[in-house]
Amino acid sequence: MTSIYRDPQGWWPNTLALSATLMLYPLGFFLFFQDFWLWNGLGVFSMVLSLTWSAYFVHEFAHHAIFKNPQANARWGTLMTWLNGSCFARFEDMRNKHMRHHVERADVVTFDAKGFLVAAPAWFRSTVLALEWAYIPAVEFLMRAFVILLPFRAGGSSQARLRILVIAVVRTTVLACLAWFAPLAWALYAFSVLVFITLLRFADCFQHTYDAYPLLDNTPVPNDKIRDRAYEQANTYTDVVGVSSTLGNGLLNMLWLNFGFHNAHHERPTLAWYRLPAYHRELYPADYEQVLTVSELLRSFHINRVKRILANDYGTVNPKGQAGRADHFLGAVGVSFLTAV
Repeated sequence: MTSIYRDPQGWWPNTLALSATLMLYPLGFFLFFQDFWLWNGLGVFSMVLSLTWSAYFVHEFAHHAIFKNPQANARWGTLMTWLNGSCFARFEDMRNKHMRHHVERADVVTFDAKGFLVAAPAWFRSTVLALEWAYIPAVEFLMRAFVILLPFRAGGSSQARLRILVIAVVRTTVLACLAWFAPLAWALYAFSVLVFITLLRFADCFQHTYDAYPLLDNTPVPNDKIRDRAYEQANTYTDVVGVSSTLGNGLLNMLWLNFGFHNAHHERPTLAWYRLPAYHRELYPADYEQVLTVSELLRSFHINRVKRILANDYGTVNPKGQAGRADHFLGAVGVSFLTAV
């Protein structure tokens, strides 16, 4: 098995994590059908963890960080998209868009959510903002709707439209049957999806203060500033669970496959998820300015949950040691690598 992995030492963490991702998904559904609230709660945890890990494995496969063979990474990446529902976008499209994020050092997004909402009727904009206030990730669902509808715009191919229709029929049929025969299981699954999307958008929210450019084609981002490695690190943040001086709790940071160690990831994008904490310690001092803790960011995530939707930029981060350091760090919205085409 060591021969198939990019890192020979990665056979056991990758095998265990991938196996858990695949097994926790059906386990979650099994527990949804049990007539006891504790099992239902464990089912939600299992489902959320499976959905979250499948999303971050999409990211790992996009960087070819798991397997030696690019085709193996693509096949497994596609499988992960089917688990978490991002399969309406092609894996290779996600990968190409995400590579632009690294190469061009900008948030190259698919859909200009802010521009869409500004131009939308007031009632629609107010509805979206109200849902966001209530912690319903309405903008993320708009992004997913855009991915689904994109092939049906002028210039879309019949093959792409057929692909979307087939996926929609399969997923809608399965979810409709679940809702009809087991409404509680359907509700628990829907709640798990909401938690999963919220976890991902929290992570995406605070990892950069890049400029965002909505680009559907391969048009390069404007050459209006020097976007070198110094710029990349200065506009990238590491968000960890726990105390920054100790880089947090290793088990809790595994909830998102160490994705919080984002400065280390951008320094070496092909390094696998299980090596990022040690690589971070190798690169940066204990008091590294770019490290923010989840406890610092939760307040900003809450107080700015509506403001960030229509904000012109991602806000600012105060120097280390200041109270409310992240209060004006509005963060990004609608930049998920799962909704890139």
